[in-house]
Amino acid sequence: MADTYVVGFTGQSTIDKDPNAVLDYTFDWAAWLTPIEDTIASVAWVVPAAAGSIEVESSTSTTTTATAIVSGGVLGQKERLTCRITTADGRVDDRSVFLKIKER
Repeated sequence: MADTYVVGFTGQSTIDKDPNAVLDYTFDWAAWLTPIEDTIASVAWVVPAAAGSIEVESSTSTTTTATAIVSGGVLGQKERLTCRITTADGRVDDRSVFLKIKER
């Protein structure tokens, strides 16, 4: 089951993640894209470069969602997972969530 982050949420979400878990995290951009009548054309994932940090194993996207399958993380750390989209009309935007790495 994926954790879903709805773009447009005020503030930044923090989600607990076990360091051994390999899970999917979905960013739902529909509420942001629908009023401007635009869609996702491409997605890039930005993660920390530090050794032992989280890694994006793979990703998929639709016209309104972007999903990353994420592994790793250092116990006790808070890692930022950023979803950067480029839309069909050329808009570029980022949204981030924090993954708190802890035993679950």
